[in-house]
Amino acid sequence: MEHFKTFVTRTVEREGRLLLVEGPIAPEKLRRCKLHPALDAFRRPAEQHAALVEIAELPEGRIIAAREGDLIVGYVTFHYPDELERWSEGGMDDLIELGAIEVADEYRGLGIAKALIATAFADEQLDNVIVYTTEYYWHWDLEGSRLNVWEYREMMENLMKTVGMVWFATDDPEICAHPANCLMVRIGKDVPLSSAERFDRVRFRQRFMY
Repeated sequence: MEHFKTFVTRTVEREGRLLLVEGPIAPEKLRRCKLHPALDAFRRPAEQHAALVEIAELPEGRIIAAREGDLIVGYVTFHYPDELERWSEGGMDDLIELGAIEVADEYRGLGIAKALIATAFADEQLDNVIVYTTEYYWHWDLEGSRLNVWEYREMMENLMKTVGMVWFATDDPEICAHPANCLMVRIGKDVPLSSAERFDRVRFRQRFMY
């Protein structure tokens, strides 16, 4: 299938300075940038930087980043599901995971995360795919945010709802492992019914549940 990629740029003001929020970013441009040292939620910044470049090189891969000069201070990733995860079982070429979303501590509270995902969905470029994200409480920065697990869950849900993602039920064991975990999904307006039905079969192994 064709993956539409329209480069979009937005700005976010921080103490009189403008941050650029842009993407999908080409891998060549990503290589010239540096990752903020506080972007270490998933792996060391240098390793995460290399991973972002690899994702940007994928046909379906998208990296949306917020940067100050050549310093990346926040990003969100989009790519196919990992082959070892249940979400790849349907063999769907129109199912995309919104994977990592991260903003450096000192840049939080400025609306960067909202700008990142708004940029990703701009110009209807994801309307021909199903985008999903799995939210697990053990990935959340509860200590840094000073939120409890339910407040953080509400914050993440509200963020995803800004681009039309909604809560979907599933019998996936990892999501069912804790009531705060959740699956959020956006089915693009150009996605065929057959794909939505196939996704239903992926999210429920116990067929009687849907």
